[in-house]
Amino acid sequence: MASPHTIVAPVLETSRTVLRPHRLDDFDAYVAMWADPVVTRFIGGKPRTREESWMRFLRHAGLWSLLGYGFWAIEEKETGRFIGEAGFHDLKRDMTPSIEGIPETGWALVSGAHGHGLASEVVARVLAWGDETFGAAKTVCIIDPENTGSLNVAAKMWLWRSAANRLPRQGDHPAGAAALTGAVWPLPATSSGVEFACLKIAQSDCAACGVFCL
Repeated sequence: MASPHTIVAPVLETSRTVLRPHRLDDFDAYVAMWADPVVTRFIGGKPRTREESWMRFLRHAGLWSLLGYGFWAIEEKETGRFIGEAGFHDLKRDMTPSIEGIPETGWALVSGAHGHGLASEVVARVLAWGDETFGAAKTVCIIDPENTGSLNVAAKMWLWRSAANRLPRQGDHPAGAAALTGAVWPLPATSSGVEFACLKIAQSDCAACGVFCL
């Protein structure tokens, strides 16, 4: 996939947030978020040290500079505080099936921001930017099978993108999606032990590649 020419994260907005480049003055809040076991339960499995968070923090600027995409810091409009991050990355993961070269969607919010619909709001805007930037290229997302919150966000995004593509509809959902809503089909674990979920309308719609495609 050809790299876009963006080298700094563009500023995007949702009704309640501003998505912007990370700033040095975000770092203490960033460290606190990634030291919270609620946040890391399904992302890495353990709180991160300040040093580990610093290396991850520096990675954001490098992704935008080298790949033309990356993560945004999420700022709450009402308070101006840092409440998380979301975006795309390519981490060259040593895993099968390989997703190297495919933008991988991810998001994380401070635990105090959970349960208010903010993740769905932010991820919808991030994916819209991805559609504008990557065109028809595939994006993927890795989600722990026990992370019901993120699976629910992904399910909402899949239905939203299906509706945007004007699939035939039955009632409130695309045709054939009624049985899909709120459910996933588990696929075999990869060599890294990570499991994936596929939210296609029917399993026959695509090969069981082991990667959740948004």
